[in-house]
Amino acid sequence: MTLRKAAGLGALLSLVTPGLAMAADEVVLNSGDTAWMLTATALVLFMTIPGLALFYGGMVRSKNILSVMMQCFAITGLISILWVIYGYSLAFDTTGMEQGVVNFNSFVGGFGKAFLSGLTVDSLTSAFPESVFITFQMTFAIITPALIVGAFAERMKFSAMLIFMAIWFTLVYAPIAHMVWSGNGGLMWDWGVLDFAGGTVVHINAGVAGLVACLVLGKRKGYPTTPMAPHNLGYTLVGAAMLWIGWFGFNAGSAVAANGTAGMAMLVTQIATAAAALGWMFAEWLTHGKPSALGIASGVVAGLVAITPAAGTVGPMGALIIGLAAGVLCFFSATSLKRKLGYDDSLDAFGVHGIGGIIGALLTGVFAAPALGGFGTVEDIASQVFIQFKGVAFTVIYTAVVTFVILKVLDLVIGLRVSEEEETVGLDLAQHNERGYNL
Repeated sequence: MTLRKAAGLGALLSLVTPGLAMAADEVVLNSGDTAWMLTATALVLFMTIPGLALFYGGMVRSKNILSVMMQCFAITGLISILWVIYGYSLAFDTTGMEQGVVNFNSFVGGFGKAFLSGLTVDSLTSAFPESVFITFQMTFAIITPALIVGAFAERMKFSAMLIFMAIWFTLVYAPIAHMVWSGNGGLMWDWGVLDFAGGTVVHINAGVAGLVACLVLGKRKGYPTTPMAPHNLGYTLVGAAMLWIGWFGFNAGSAVAANGTAGMAMLVTQIATAAAALGWMFAEWLTHGKPSALGIASGVVAGLVAITPAAGTVGPMGALIIGLAAGVLCFFSATSLKRKLGYDDSLDAFGVHGIGGIIGALLTGVFAAPALGGFGTVEDIASQVFIQFKGVAFTVIYTAVVTFVILKVLDLVIGLRVSEEEETVGLDLAQHNERGYNL
């Protein structure tokens, strides 16, 4: 059976779903692949807790550190359970799908795998246990809504956040994951969109949702005149380091095997991340006179984001260019663009993940071409860039519209934002009756 080269996680489904499955006796457990996927799964979970929790926690004011960390931990628990009950099924059940035929199941899966129906100790996905694949994909589903927290930090009620994340996961994350990664019959899969490890599914999805959320909730009290400097950049740098390390599980793990694709994904991830960190640092140095620790940490994440969709298809030099572009362009997005447009994206979720994801998705269409050192099957660069653009545009529009509707309905029903008094006191005390710092 021939799999589309570098299709990423979606290719795996051609090995485990009806109509696309290999004969059972052709699938043999590979202990090396299993060991690598177990490791990669732990690395991706490590990105959210403690990585993202520390990264975001250090950037908020001291009175809100526990609220942000609490949100990351609560989302981890909530999405884990929803993934088991129905999320995995909505994302990866391919019942009713047919290549080239657009129907309801092109947009979202069914409930054939609900409550992990049919899973046994011996169930295999490719050459490793399906239970590992389920957990690996669960960690992606966890970090995506957690990223959105950075856009509305310091002002959303904890109860509203939980309900929003549950609905958003159901109506936005699972369908986008299905369309991109579920294999033949998935809408964007059939378009030919290349997204190796989550440029559209994770980063554009979360970044756009974050932008909509910060616009619907409005600016923090006193923004932008009141200083809102990060209270502990040490936490942020430690969190960025954890994200950098964990991202090897994110990208190299998306090869779903311990093979050459995983090795190249690891290399290009390192190259792009280093280039973006330096690109952001020098752009800030030239623009503001001094390089900052927050800047280089943000550059690291921008590079990680941008290389994610391309990690399985681009070569080292393509990764270098993608990283530099992401570092410089995300810097200007998170600073100049945000100031000019006046939105309060608290921790630059859109400026880094949304913009970085778009840059990476579009440039994947360029540098996946073998003519430019890539390892994909792209022969017509212009056509592939257009396909990538379609995938980006669809994700942006779908995510923005559905996220807006969810938030507006929730605001009418239960209210989204804490009171001015609670915001002044800080969400640690107001929402959790705790303090993350000593008076």
